Amino acid sequence: MDENLSYSYSFTVSPGDIDELGHVNNVVYVQWIQDAAVKHWNKIAPEDVKKNFVWVIARHEIDYKRPAKLNDELLIQTRVLTAGAVNSERLVQIFRKNDMKLLVESKTNWIMVDALSHRPARIPDVVKEVFLGQDQA
Repeated sequence: MDENLSYSYSFTVSPGDIDELGHVNNVVYVQWIQDAAVKHWNKIAPEDVKKNFVWVIARHEIDYKRPAKLNDELLIQTRVLTAGAVNSERLVQIFRKNDMKLLVESKTNWIMVDALSHRPARIPDVVKEVFLGQDQA
């Protein structure tokens, strides 16, 4: 991923993440995918934009490639791939840190919503600039 436009962080799988099959439950991955997007948004979106707009998920596409297990250290990387008038597509990849094997990859379609009216809203150019880069906004 492009280092300037992506966001990443690491964490360790905890007992509450594990299901009866002994690996991370699929629902937990969905929460991690949403958490990565929210953390990225909160880190680089302008404050005035964060106050006036929120994102809702329209669609998740998730490929579960390998299981994560208790105490695995994971690396989550995310970035926005595209942005249209009101929607954007975000990539999230989850790796096992010790061997950098890709465990999960998702593409999520997000819709920008006005925080007051709860209606879809146009994505401001400044948002496209900080998440996609000056040349691609």
